[in-house]
Amino acid sequence: MTRAVLSPAAERDILAIIEWVAAENPVAAKGFRVALDRLAETIGEHPLTGALKPHLASSPIRFLSIRGYPYVVVYTPDRDPPMIVRVLHGARDLPDALRGS
Repeated sequence: MTRAVLSPAAERDILAIIEWVAAENPVAAKGFRVALDRLAETIGEHPLTGALKPHLASSPIRFLSIRGYPYVVVYTPDRDPPMIVRVLHGARDLPDALRGS
């Protein structure tokens, strides 16, 4: 089974999210990690499943929401395996957050 890999920025994002969520709800933090792992497998097996959003990032960058959590996975499918470049809260200014990626 192929799964998407994480960029250093995505690893930092995930650690920060887990720390933030775990401070209030350790069970939700664990659930987030499980949901993210499943999504990494989905992206690895079906790299074109995410949406293109040209108003946020140029192709080939794609976006997928993490089911049950207010976070968005930003990834590039043009690698083998695909790479998750960021994991961001959906309420953030995504163009601004992605500018530094």
